Amino acid sequence: MFEHRTHPMLSRARFARRLIRHLGFALLLVLFSLAIGVWGYMGLADLPFVDAVLNASMILGGMGPVDALPNAPAKWFASLYALYSGITLLSAVAVFLSPLLHRMLHALHLEEGE
Repeated sequence: MFEHRTHPMLSRARFARRLIRHLGFALLLVLFSLAIGVWGYMGLADLPFVDAVLNASMILGGMGPVDALPNAPAKWFASLYALYSGITLLSAVAVFLSPLLHRMLHALHLEEGE
């Protein structure tokens, strides 16, 4: 996926395209996860769309739910969604930062080899 340490560093334009691609993938992951949360809150907690988006985005962002949940299935969903969201948020950040970290390490290896 990334160039080997013995290969030359990518140009700024190619690196920018790589960074945008990774950002796009991270955003798709977050949007997909938000859609799961909205679906769960609307279906299991009978929340309207706006409240479901608010609750899903608050949990996905690590802040916690806003509305009290009316039944046990909604509470089970919220707890599983919160665990999933924590992993997903960290994964999305890792996907976005990986090209930056790779470029930094690649630059250090190029200087070492010279």
